[in-house]
Amino acid sequence: MDDIIRVAKAHDVDAIHPGYGFLSENAAFARKCADAGITFIGPKPEQLDMFGDKVTAKQVATDAGVSTIPGTKEPVASYQEAAEFGATHGFPIMLKAAMGGGGRGMRVVDKPEDLKEAFERASSEATQAFGSGEIYLEKLLTHPKHVEVQVIADQHGHTMHLFERDCSVQRRNQKMIEFAPAVALPQALRTEICNAAVKLMASVHYVNAATVEFLVEDGKYYFLEVNPRVQVEHTVTELITGIDIVQTQIKIAQGQDLYADIRLPKQDELTYNGAAIQCRVTTEDPANDFMPDTGTIVSSKLPGGNGVRLDVVRAFNGAVVTLYFDSLLAISCVHAAVLQPDARKMSRALTQFQIQGVKPNLPSLRHVSA
Repeated sequence: MDDIIRVAKAHDVDAIHPGYGFLSENAAFARKCADAGITFIGPKPEQLDMFGDKVTAKQVATDAGVSTIPGTKEPVASYQEAAEFGATHGFPIMLKAAMGGGGRGMRVVDKPEDLKEAFERASSEATQAFGSGEIYLEKLLTHPKHVEVQVIADQHGHTMHLFERDCSVQRRNQKMIEFAPAVALPQALRTEICNAAVKLMASVHYVNAATVEFLVEDGKYYFLEVNPRVQVEHTVTELITGIDIVQTQIKIAQGQDLYADIRLPKQDELTYNGAAIQCRVTTEDPANDFMPDTGTIVSSKLPGGNGVRLDVVRAFNGAVVTLYFDSLLAISCVHAAVLQPDARKMSRALTQFQIQGVKPNLPSLRHVSA
């Protein structure tokens, strides 16, 4: 953090966009930017603190009248407290790192005898990833859809949604494939979820971009968490709305009004066009239990064509993949008028990918998309 601030000041940088990595949700970094007179392109530090703590975030949702999954009101400090929760609410239950996200520090526990080991492992992983081993617990929904709503808000009190995404296709709590709009979601429920997300974020006078995540099961929705940043999957929302979310973030940080200055459509005038799909291409070997792979990319051929968007992270010749960074190589997105030709377009794009030197997860993506 200090090195980034030092380089920014040396080159008269007046604003920093933190991307969608760990610093994008780091309140300490946002405060360091403010102390240095640099604009942090994101929410206020106190809002990062609020939504960085999942227990606090859940209480905020409850206060806003948004339904939540039954769970602990405070982080639990011991296995004994976790066992009491399980005995009261029944199994299966979900353990989650109170201060984290991205699937780290999470465990599903199906029966009481598995709880002790799962609790210790989740707490240890949370400590390593986020500096805090605090764990909270929730009753596990067994067959939910994972639906998230893109929200954008300015400094003038305007909060709006840019519709929703279906992120149900996951592996080890990491999203693999995302759809926008959400698949097989009734229109009335879609509207209700999107309005709940706006209501929640407006209740805390949120500023900038955020994603409000929900679990949907049996026609009901439950608040899951808020990611107070732009997410990897924001690209599918951009494709169906035509709104550049990152550009909008920068303009909001400049103090511009969503409607008067940026000239976004009012909420009741906003529409989406067609359907979009995103696949995350990573260096994880499907033939070896998705273990991360390392090495140097010696050859790469990337897809293209009408309706194909490719955000390249490291899928280029000479890129070195190590164990010390995220495994993401590229983000492949497609857009079409309806979902079925969209899926065919994604299948074709995944077939066109050729990466040599590291083992990507392309075989599993091709299998799912087929």
